[in-house]
Formats: sequence, C-alpha cells, structure tokens
Amino acid sequence: MSLRSNRVGEQMKKELGEIIGRKIKDPRIGFVTVTDVQVTGDLQQATVFISVLGDEEQRENTLRGLAKAKGFIRSEIGQRIRLRKTPEILFEFDESIDYGNRIESLLHQIQDEEQSKDKDE
Repeated sequence: MSLRSNRVGEQMKKELGEIIGRKIKDPRIGFVTVTDVQVTGDLQQATVFISVLGDEEQRENTLRGLAKAKGFIRSEIGQRIRLRKTPEILFEFDESIDYGNRIESLLHQIQDEEQSKDKDE
C-alpha cells in the first residue's frame, strides 16, 4: 500500500471506531473494535477488520447489522474525511486475535505438560 492509502486507512480506522461506537443504534451491533483498515492503492475499496466481543451468533448479528448500516457509515466517513470519492467498505472479522489466543493456550498447555513431567521424574 502507498503512503497515502495508509494515511487514509488510519484516519478511517479512527473515524469508524467513533461512528460504530456512538452513532449506530442498531441493537444487533454489540461491542465492536475496529482493528485495522486496509485501503486499496486507488482508494476505491476499504476492507475493515473488526473484532467482536461475544459468541459466534453475536458476531454474525454484528456483521449483519454493519452490512445494513454500510450506507450510513460510508456517508459519515465521506463527511468526516475529505476525499473525492469515499471508498466502498467491506467488513471482515479479524481472525488474528483468535489465532493469537489459540497459540497462547497451546503454549500454556505445553508448559503445564512439561511441569507435570518434571514433577513425575
């Protein structure tokens, strides 16, 4: 990504966090954290990576709610960030947090097994 698309992505990340947290009143949308925004080089599309607190059903409901509010979110972004054309927004779950938690739990499991093996010897 170019420097400009990085700057636009960071600005969108900041604004999206505020818009989703304060402006959207949809009850389906739970506690959402915008973890990253990747904007294409031509500034036509922005992929928004989100993390949702809750179970799988809560995550799916949040994604549906955000998809419904996509037009409102895009218009708010257009008002807050001065661009010729506001990027099309795509929402995706950020799997890196789940992946990191899985690795951490595996490391703890290995550590516990090593400690129990040392006690047995």
